[in-house]
Amino acid sequence: MAFYWVIASMVGAICVLMMLGMPVAFAFLGANIIGAIVFMGGIDGLGLVAANAVNRVAVFTLVPIPLFVLMGELFFRTGLAIRVFDALDLLLGRLPGRLAFLTVGGGTFFSALTGSSIANTAMLGTLLLPEMLRRGYKPYMAMGPILGTGGLAMIIPPSGLAVLLGSIANIDIGALLIGGLLPGLLLAVLYSSAIAIQLRLDPEAAPAYETPDISAYQKVRAIAVNVLPMGLVIFSVVGLILLGWATPTESAAFGAASVIVLAALFRCLTWKVFATALMGSIRVSGMLFLIIVGSSTFSQILAYTGATSDLIAWVTQFEVSRYTLVVCMFLVLLFLGTFMDQASMLMLCIPIFFPIVGALGLDPIWFGLIVLLGLEMGLTTPPFGLMLFVMLGVAPRGTTLWQVARAALPFLGCDSVCFVLIVSFPQIVLYLPSLIN
Repeated sequence: MAFYWVIASMVGAICVLMMLGMPVAFAFLGANIIGAIVFMGGIDGLGLVAANAVNRVAVFTLVPIPLFVLMGELFFRTGLAIRVFDALDLLLGRLPGRLAFLTVGGGTFFSALTGSSIANTAMLGTLLLPEMLRRGYKPYMAMGPILGTGGLAMIIPPSGLAVLLGSIANIDIGALLIGGLLPGLLLAVLYSSAIAIQLRLDPEAAPAYETPDISAYQKVRAIAVNVLPMGLVIFSVVGLILLGWATPTESAAFGAASVIVLAALFRCLTWKVFATALMGSIRVSGMLFLIIVGSSTFSQILAYTGATSDLIAWVTQFEVSRYTLVVCMFLVLLFLGTFMDQASMLMLCIPIFFPIVGALGLDPIWFGLIVLLGLEMGLTTPPFGLMLFVMLGVAPRGTTLWQVARAALPFLGCDSVCFVLIVSFPQIVLYLPSLIN
């Protein structure tokens, strides 16, 4: 059977099962069972798929996933996040549009502590959106920075989705995590620039208001007490990997342990909070492991039928630049982001895209960050970007999807600029991983 019929039949089966209401992970598993029976020799094929599934999840490199999830759960549920926000708010003082800039600064800092874009967006929306609207901020200025900054947790380490991508694509997870640090900080700068430009064009979008005078001593004390200790978590996750002192798995364990230590020192760790965070991490991690099983068996079936090698041969025959193909794959990610969640996109695209990238001789770490950027943009791409609906959930009654999408557009433009810079200057991604090597 021609490779395009194999791919079309597998993808079609997944789409049909999803339209019937089946969860994403189970839709992939169901399609894989059908594909194994049809393309891999019936029951014997099922045995091969089952053996591969066990081998894919019973590996040490997947341990960071539940640990990073637990770290984020503890950070939010213990109230450490609120302490950081309050301290950063004091630091900004009377800066025009300070709540918008606080969103970018605080959201970037939280991204390095949580690894969850949805949790980041929900927390920023719950804490800051009502306050910005109460202070007279226009809706687009209140919602836009939250939508843009919330997605940074997908790129800045510790990104749970980066660990998932690295596991499925069989690339260096530590290098992929560290490679996202500079692009993430670049995006934060671009977001701040977008806010400044919008305020320049429309000063009334964030009207000034009186704030209490805070002495320099109070600012320094707030930062020293509530922000600097959180650097222990960032050092445990990012610093240990960058210095070569720990693997991603070990740094994830140090990160989770450091959050527990800080919560205990601040006297906000209780058995109830710990149990709630643990149960939340178990639920999320279980679904992520099912996703890995589904995607890996999907790749196995495509490879077994020869569809992967035929697709590579077909793509590489075109007389176009390899970067043109990268742009085309990125556009596919943006298109899928309009109606598909990020886990589904990973499961569908990685088995197809990464063999092509390998055949083109491109760096998989560099392309992995491009994929993460595409997934991050997909979160805020109308009409079905998941973060648009998260924002609708925390926005005042009567807020429309169009209003939320309009607020996200300048920040999607910043993401596009970042994509151009990463393609033009790959060292933005590859410099820090080269230090590890």
